Amino acid sequence: MKDIGPLHRAEYETEADQNNRVVIAEAPGRIHYLGEHGEPKRGMFLSSAINRGVQAAVSLRKDNSLRFFAADLGERKRTTLINLKYKREDRWANYIKVAVHAFAERGFPIKGLNFTISGDIPQQIGLAGSSAIEVAAAVALKGFFQAKISDRELLGMISASASLFFGKQFDPVDYLIALSAKKDHFLIVDEEKLEAKTIKVPLGGYKILLMDSRVPRMGVEEELKHRRQDIRRGLDILSNKKEGASFRDYVTSDIMESMGNLPEQIRRRCLHIVKELQRVEESQDILRKGDFASLSRLILHSHESLRDLYEVSCPEIDWLVKRAQETEGVVGSRMTGEGFGGCTYTIVDARAVDEFNHRLDDYERIFGFHLLVHEIKPAGAACIL
Repeated sequence: MKDIGPLHRAEYETEADQNNRVVIAEAPGRIHYLGEHGEPKRGMFLSSAINRGVQAAVSLRKDNSLRFFAADLGERKRTTLINLKYKREDRWANYIKVAVHAFAERGFPIKGLNFTISGDIPQQIGLAGSSAIEVAAAVALKGFFQAKISDRELLGMISASASLFFGKQFDPVDYLIALSAKKDHFLIVDEEKLEAKTIKVPLGGYKILLMDSRVPRMGVEEELKHRRQDIRRGLDILSNKKEGASFRDYVTSDIMESMGNLPEQIRRRCLHIVKELQRVEESQDILRKGDFASLSRLILHSHESLRDLYEVSCPEIDWLVKRAQETEGVVGSRMTGEGFGGCTYTIVDARAVDEFNHRLDDYERIFGFHLLVHEIKPAGAACIL
């Protein structure tokens, strides 16, 4: 990642003195190892922040303009507080605007501000890059105003502004992870309670590799919309439309006993939801014990469930997972992200990385896409630098 302080000062000719200080914050991306494609607003995840993130710098202007500079892209955007609204052409700057709006709504004296952002989160593979921009900008503003705001309050501020800005309800899980993460720890994330418990990563001597399949992804949101409709219908049938019902109220046997009432496709979707909840619960004890054999089975079964029950995988992703599973020294491999392409992660013994990479050599020849591999580590929470 670029050294953002000198870039910010050079862009805005700003000196970091007592009258016009520059505040810099950093927020991480995140990855879900288990739990994706669960019940909306009531999911559970095994996740972590990753050592790829976004830095945001903020300083005061003499006028009332809001200026935004993306150092990695060499792009600039501008607006004012009066005109602070979503604009499609502003792309990345909209996420900084979310943070500005959150603090303006809270009554902070926002007039003219300069922002610079820089990041190294791989894009378009489900690592929460846009959320990292929002959190980094918000934490920078918190430091700039020396605001006495808790992480819980900040999470609520960002979520409310993002929902208003983009015109749809935003999932606060990514914000929660960015604000709750701990270096070298996994998180057990409860979306319903908005709580995150830390578990020490028992993977000394192992690496976590992300494989970006580079598969073009079209129509993903429509496909996922159909699946969410299926699970809502399934829950209605299971609960007889009981208010407040949740898939957490059911176990696998409940789904199997309801086979006559549930259409086959809906039954498969519901079975994935219930089993994945159980896998996240089981992972806590498995990780604390360092039981790699059980962890391997858990990850494998999770991928099979995404492939066969929720049906969000694709041949390229399945090939990557299968090659990983065939490699000695691999603990587990699974798709991550929205699916229909995107990314897999693999936990592999550091001594087996070369052999693992060698097994991926045929990917481009078979599928025609150039595979990108990124090494990640569980990282800490957003902070002022």
